[in-house]
Amino acid sequence: GYKLVSCPDKLFAFEIRNHLNTKVIATRVYYFDAVTSTMDIAMKLGIEGAPEGTLVVAETQTKGKGRLGRSWASPKYKGIYLSLILRPKIAPNVAPMLTLLSAVSVCEAIREKIEVEAQIKWPNDVLIGHKKVGGILTELNAQMDEINFIVIGIGINVNNEKKALIEGATSLKKEKGQEIPRVALLQEVLRTLEVNYLLFKKQGSPPILEKWRSLNVTLGKMVKVVCRHAHIEGEAVDIDADGGLLIRNDTGLIEKVMAGDIVHAGNVNR
Repeated sequence: GYKLVSCPDKLFAFEIRNHLNTKVIATRVYYFDAVTSTMDIAMKLGIEGAPEGTLVVAETQTKGKGRLGRSWASPKYKGIYLSLILRPKIAPNVAPMLTLLSAVSVCEAIREKIEVEAQIKWPNDVLIGHKKVGGILTELNAQMDEINFIVIGIGINVNNEKKALIEGATSLKKEKGQEIPRVALLQEVLRTLEVNYLLFKKQGSPPILEKWRSLNVTLGKMVKVVCRHAHIEGEAVDIDADGGLLIRNDTGLIEKVMAGDIVHAGNVNR
């Protein structure tokens, strides 16, 4: 007879679906060896009517998307690059909650499967220590008062080599000191996403916000947020029900920020 001692670490659809046991997330999976961007494919599928939970995953992206028009480095067979179509019955202003929900899910999956202390930097960075290991990007197709669908993009540096990482970034392999099985980690991310998404649909924002607060590294810090035409400095005191960051400036005024680049300046001395 024959004994299978190993198999290629590729994110084939049948590998992802094997014993996944989800009811909503990844019930349909599109696998690609190489694409320009999984976000582009998922947006097209969403417009064509792809059902909620449709997953697009690729081994590499030639034009991977990051936040604010930036690119996401996607070395082949090294990371996890996915886009997920969801169709929640929520108003467009609530959509940022899906970014927070996804960041929470990635953190929880990494902590459970890899046993390293992943944390969240508002709004969408997943960190280990002070270095970025993953990021979340969301894009909407919506009307004035209703979302048609939302695409959640997730990128995780899994087995990236140290020499290939940009400054300020890390990988799970570097932090753990060993090769990480990507399929098993991806399955954990998908299962955790389903748990949190169903929780959100049933109970709304509060339980997700509670989880986010317990995992974040932003609240309680002095921060500078650079927006399109201005910057805001002060203490990050909380996030609200829409996922906006609340910042108290030197005069005591609290301002809400929904997007921008954020720099942590240190802990607040009380």
